[in-house]
Amino acid sequence: MQLALLLIAAYLIGSIPFAVVVSRVFGMADPRSYGSGNPGATNVLRSGNKLAAALTLAGDAFKGWLAVALAASIAPMADLGAVAVPAAGLAAFLGHLFPLFLGFKGGKGVATAAGVLIGASGWLGLAVLGVWLGVAFTLRYSSLAALCAAVASPVFASLFGLDTNWVVAIGIMSILLLWRHKDNIKRLIAGQESRIGSKKAS
Repeated sequence: MQLALLLIAAYLIGSIPFAVVVSRVFGMADPRSYGSGNPGATNVLRSGNKLAAALTLAGDAFKGWLAVALAASIAPMADLGAVAVPAAGLAAFLGHLFPLFLGFKGGKGVATAAGVLIGASGWLGLAVLGVWLGVAFTLRYSSLAALCAAVASPVFASLFGLDTNWVVAIGIMSILLLWRHKDNIKRLIAGQESRIGSKKAS
């Protein structure tokens, strides 16, 4: 029961739609109404408001980290076992993908996954961030950077010595990230994917 409550709390934290919240605070259009329609930082950036995009990115990453940090503080006291913390991270990630507050239609999860990775291991988070930044700054495709980072994540998790529970949880997140980017993959192959900073017509 305690584990179930922890996972529900992590899922609800992950469900907080920072793209929508930040856009409303700034008096901007709902990010689901323009560009890719994705409630995430990359789409908010297409509005031209860099501060709103940065706050969205920070919020989405923070909720992933927060879910892991809370689980890490609660699990030992409640004797929930080694699976509890990585499971909470995965629950927060699923909350972003399928948020209760947006009718289960959420974002692609890149920033939230990054927050979960940082919560699991700061070095792991930095290594995966390095992959994302390297691809993003050289090729300027956010989706391709996310795909490369997703593939690298479970590999790095294993290399950095994270336990099997974490490697499995991160592997599941990576598979889901690839799935959520299936349309981006098609556009990348067709040469139609938009670059970072470009604006899409609504």
